[in-house]
Amino acid sequence: MDYKNTVEKIFESGKDSLDDMEVFIEQEKEIEIDVFEGEIDKYNISESGGLSFRGVSNGKIGYSYTEKIDESSVNLIIKDAVENGKYIDSLDKEEIFSGPKEYEELNLYNEELSKTPLDKKMEFVKSLEKEALSLDNRVVSIDGCSYGEVESYRILQNTKGINLEEKKNTAYCYLSVVVKENEDIKTGSSYIVSNDFSKFDYKSLAKEAVEEGLSMLGAKSIKSGNYPIIFENHIFANILETFVPIFLAENVQKGLSLLKSKIDNEIAAPIFTLIDNPFMEDGVGSRAFDDEGMATKYKKIIDGGILKTYFHNWKTANKDGISSTGNGYRGSYKSPLSIAPTNLYVENGDSSFEDLIKSTDHGLLIIDVQGLHSGANPVSGDYSLSAYGYEIENGNIKRPVNQITIAGNFYDTLKDIEKIGNDLKFALPGMGGQIGSPSIKIKKLSVSGE
Repeated sequence: MDYKNTVEKIFESGKDSLDDMEVFIEQEKEIEIDVFEGEIDKYNISESGGLSFRGVSNGKIGYSYTEKIDESSVNLIIKDAVENGKYIDSLDKEEIFSGPKEYEELNLYNEELSKTPLDKKMEFVKSLEKEALSLDNRVVSIDGCSYGEVESYRILQNTKGINLEEKKNTAYCYLSVVVKENEDIKTGSSYIVSNDFSKFDYKSLAKEAVEEGLSMLGAKSIKSGNYPIIFENHIFANILETFVPIFLAENVQKGLSLLKSKIDNEIAAPIFTLIDNPFMEDGVGSRAFDDEGMATKYKKIIDGGILKTYFHNWKTANKDGISSTGNGYRGSYKSPLSIAPTNLYVENGDSSFEDLIKSTDHGLLIIDVQGLHSGANPVSGDYSLSAYGYEIENGNIKRPVNQITIAGNFYDTLKDIEKIGNDLKFALPGMGGQIGSPSIKIKKLSVSGE
C-alpha cells in the first residue's frame, strides 16, 4: 500500500484547520506456533495495524486514529482530532517535534528469518518437544512448547520535516517441561529471543529446561532468616523490569518515584551500571528513532552507582528544560505517547557465575520468582515474592529449595549489590523493549521459610 500518498493527502486536507500535523503508521505481522504431543496444536498468522494522527490548533493538540489506512479516512481523522483538541485541558505544553538532523543507520530486519520456510519452523518446535521428552523418563509432559515471530513496520511523518520509516523482525521460542519422581512434581523452562534463526538450537533448549526441572526434585523449604542472595541473570532482569517505572520522568514529575531530585546522587553500589542501548544488533528494543521522531541515544541511566538521567520523551524533557532521551513510546498506534526503555541492561561485572557461587559461605541462588505484579510496589520499592532455587553451602550448591518468600526493598537492593557476574542475559521482551542483567549477588535479604 502507498502509505506516503495517504500521508500527503492528510497533510493537504488538514492544512486549513491545523497548524501542525503528525502521522504515525504501524503495521505488524505475527506468527504463533504451538506443539502438543507431536502435533501442531496452534498455528496462527495475524496482521494488525493502523494510523495515529496528532494535530495542533490554537495551541491545543488533538488526537485520532483509524485501522483503515486509505483516502476514505482522511477527513474523519482530521475532524476527530480537531474536535478532540477542543476539550484537551492540560497544563503541560505539547508540540509536534521537528526532529534532529541525523539518525543512526540500523539494519533491524533479517531477510533470512523471513525467508526461512514455515514448515522448517514447525519442524523445529516439534523436534524441541520430542527432544525434551526423550532426555529422561522422569519428563512426564510438556507444559508449553511454542515459537513466535513478529515483523513490524512503522512510519513517522509530520509537517515539520520528519519523514522516517523502520522495519524490523524478531523471533522467540519457549519451552516448559514437567518432571516427576514418585509424588514429587517440578517444572523447568528455557527460551531464546533472536532474529537469527540459525541460533535456535532445539537440543540445547531442551537440555536446559529438563536439567532445571530435574534439579528441583526433592526441593524443601529452608529456615527463615537473612541470607546472601544470588539472583540468576534473567530473574534479576525480571525484577528490574518491574521497577522500570521509577526511572520514567513522567512518574518522577508526578511524585510516583522516590528518585525525584536524585540526579547525580549515589543510588546503587559503585559496581552497578545500568545502560539503555538502542543500537544493539539483535536487540528487541533497538530503534534509530523513537515514536516522536527523536533520534535514540546510547546512555547510562546509572553510572558506577550514580543516577545520571531519567527516561524522557519530548513533553517531560521540555518540562525539565532538557533534551529528550529518545524514549518516546506508543504501545500501539491507538495508544497515547508514553515513555519506555529500548534495550535496558545491567553492565557485565568481572565475576563468573561460578565465582559468585564460590564466594558464598551460606546463602541462596534464586532461579525463579512469582508474584512480581502483585508482590512488588514500584512506588515504594518494596517487594515480597515467592521463590525457589538452591541452598549454597561452603561455596557449593547443596540442594534445591522451594516454598520460600524473599522480601526487600529495590532501592536497598541496588545499594546492597556485592558482586556482578559476566553472564548478561535478556528476559523475554516486554514494555516495548527488553531488559537484561547478569547474575547478581546481594549482601542479604529476608527469607521466610520454615
